[in-house]
Amino acid sequence: MFKILYYLLNNGKATASELAEMFEVSIRTIYRDIDALSSAGIPVYANNGRKGGIQLLDGFVLSKSALSKQEQDEILFGLQSLTAAQYPNTYEILTKLGALFQSNAQSWIEIDFSRWGSVTQREKNLFTLLKTGILEKRIVGFDYFNSAGVKSNRTIEPVKLIYKDKAWYLYGYCLEKLDWRLFRVSRIKNAVLTGKHFNRTLEEIGEIWAKPERYGLPIELILHFRPQVAYRLYDILDEDVINKDGEIFKVNITLPDDDWLYEFLMSFGENVTVIEPDCVKKELLERHQRAIQAIRSIK
Repeated sequence: MFKILYYLLNNGKATASELAEMFEVSIRTIYRDIDALSSAGIPVYANNGRKGGIQLLDGFVLSKSALSKQEQDEILFGLQSLTAAQYPNTYEILTKLGALFQSNAQSWIEIDFSRWGSVTQREKNLFTLLKTGILEKRIVGFDYFNSAGVKSNRTIEPVKLIYKDKAWYLYGYCLEKLDWRLFRVSRIKNAVLTGKHFNRTLEEIGEIWAKPERYGLPIELILHFRPQVAYRLYDILDEDVINKDGEIFKVNITLPDDDWLYEFLMSFGENVTVIEPDCVKKELLERHQRAIQAIRSIK
């Protein structure tokens, strides 16, 4: 009966034989359903004759039958959230349903994934390119800058876009490193979509994504931060792991021992001191030295 109702709302009217064929029931069942709808207070009626048919009273809207006002608003608000998140094709649907419900519900949410000072259209183009690469299984090439500002050229088989900790990341198989890597989208520059395709399966991706060794083994850290970067700590970390001691912000946390950890620490420059463990101190020192050598090698 709901299908009959929605069909009449969209098409104006239909014959009983047309509805019977569409829903694979008898004409008698259609008339019985029409009587049930009418008894429920829905103004549906049948006209006899060559130009007749089953139709709804002019001006009838869905709000008088299937959905309460609160349910209509929930649908519209849900679509608004998808539209704000730039989910494709939702604006047109939202407009049509708003007209159908005769509602001018005010939008309650707005999301802008672009960064401050960025060119919004450029970032939209980048997301479109990465989405195309993932859905069509096409290899993507780009320049990538790590947290130390070191540039590298990467060729990736992209498999997933991830929104994590207030930032977008691209997950894919790096053909330079011959391993799976996570790339922060804001550090991707000059991306190009190649004509080459890859054949990795979703099952393989799921298994690899779930393996903790891809992120490195968990390691316990004791870190001290200067007050100049305290705002970043509260942006990134849970408040429970941050303890203020005078002018120093002490952080005790367990993180995976991988590239992300060292890029994270290096991004704080002189404003972070690694207290423990010694292995992280040593690795961090070596990475800083390599970064300095890379800068010096530039003529």
